[in-house]
Amino acid sequence: MSLSVKNITKKYGDKLVVDNLSFEMNEPGVYALLGTNGAGKTTSIRIILGMLAKNGGEVLWKGQSIDVVNTNVGYLAEERGLYPKYTLMDQLMYFAKLKKVDKHTAMERIKYWSDRLDVNEYVFPAKGKGRKVAKSNQADQLSKGNQQKIQLMVALLSDPELLIIDEPFSGLDPLNTDLFKSIIREEINKNKFLIMSSHQMPTIEEFCSDITILDRGKVKLQGNLSDIKKSYGRVNLIVKCEQDIASYIASFNLRIINKTPSEYHLRVEGEDQAMAFLSKLIGDNITVIKFELREPSLHEIFVEKVGADQDEE
Repeated sequence: MSLSVKNITKKYGDKLVVDNLSFEMNEPGVYALLGTNGAGKTTSIRIILGMLAKNGGEVLWKGQSIDVVNTNVGYLAEERGLYPKYTLMDQLMYFAKLKKVDKHTAMERIKYWSDRLDVNEYVFPAKGKGRKVAKSNQADQLSKGNQQKIQLMVALLSDPELLIIDEPFSGLDPLNTDLFKSIIREEINKNKFLIMSSHQMPTIEEFCSDITILDRGKVKLQGNLSDIKKSYGRVNLIVKCEQDIASYIASFNLRIINKTPSEYHLRVEGEDQAMAFLSKLIGDNITVIKFELREPSLHEIFVEKVGADQDEE
């Protein structure tokens, strides 16, 4: 066991914002914390990092209480955390020193990540006219996306064993999103432990094997994502036909999840009902162009688990 979060709770006055959250990471990989805004994800992350005091529970790393001063943890926060009026180089060297990375190693890693993240022009700018030394840019001179790149550099400078990333793709264009994803894959291949919080459900499905869904501080769903999806069965049916099939859908009492000009997205009770529906269409000479039966997506599971409670309110 490497990371164990046991029954952590957090209150602000009478409001319970994290209610007995527990999960474990026994081997390298990516664990996802999901929830709507205000669900307690970022608060939980800050408790794990020791940035917030908890009202109960414990966080263990390799069997010992986690100590971010002596534990090699990298953190990419959702909010921008750079000092706006200090040069990037000064900040990068400062954060490296905080993580006990020596100057030589820090500079080698800064060079590597500056090149990897395509920010050399900001960290190592060319000498200007009349200047003997070129000073790197200040943080407030960078775009939102490039600031995010620098913050990722900060998180990776210590070559952390545990990497916690909160909304890592916020503010990134598609090209830089792919760049970040490739770096995350590299960290996974190095057998790192990652905790990811993101509103982008397809990204969670792409990277995470285990998840916790929080709703107002409480755990709504937790476990292995593949097992969770299998437990629902193949109940999502996408159908495209040349003819109108509205009457067939009604006769089988199928629930319409979504309808586009060309397709129906339906909810069925199971494979037997789906196959009977297909047999009826074919038997009546309906031209079936697409017939896809699949498990629900994480997005659909999330909406079902969290959206139901929102509707009840």
